[in-house]
Amino acid sequence: MICSFSFFLFANNVILYIFAVGKICDYFDLKSLNCNMQNTVIKEIKTKISYSKYGCVFFVSSFPKFDVGYVAKLLAQFEKEGLITRIAQGVYIKARKTSLGVVYPSAFELVKEIAKRDKAEIIPTGDTAANRLGFSMQVPTNACFLTSSSSRKLTLGRQTIALRHGSPKNFAYKGRLMAELVQALRNIGEANITETVEKRIAALFAETPENETIEHDILLAPVWMRQIIKRNLKPEQ
Repeated sequence: MICSFSFFLFANNVILYIFAVGKICDYFDLKSLNCNMQNTVIKEIKTKISYSKYGCVFFVSSFPKFDVGYVAKLLAQFEKEGLITRIAQGVYIKARKTSLGVVYPSAFELVKEIAKRDKAEIIPTGDTAANRLGFSMQVPTNACFLTSSSSRKLTLGRQTIALRHGSPKNFAYKGRLMAELVQALRNIGEANITETVEKRIAALFAETPENETIEHDILLAPVWMRQIIKRNLKPEQ
């Protein structure tokens, strides 16, 4: 009796063994079967990417059913084909290509997806925080965020995105607005606080009161910020 077997690495740490007994299938049958399985994996991943929205971010971990090494090779191949764009090691994006060039999602949207994957927190900082909260209309060339995860750099077209590991105290705020506001005011500086800046602070808290967290969060802010923030809160806050 002639016995033979082959295997196909189908999922992470899972090997599918295929045994052939007698003349049920020979070497060429097994080779063809492996090839068909590979084609199935390629088709499934490519279809998911093709039907996804522009701006979607893909990681090797986005396809947990399949072997990590094999998915990494496929994503690199799809980049060469122009289906996706690599913005960092293991991070790809489906960017919209127009006659005016490539259109990418915002740095904030991209960083949110990475933070979701890493189960991390992020806070815009520096010029990025000031721009997001409306203190500055100038979009920074290089975006910067604090992260509870590891530091890294991304390239989004001509824009560089820096993720810097931040100390735990930066993530101790219960409200989203206060965490960003502290970063924005730190970037502006105490000496540069104007009436226009204070009006914007008042408008931000009018839009997002954070009544349930403001009492806790204001104590975490630097002393000079507390005074400015308090005088721009509504009486009920």
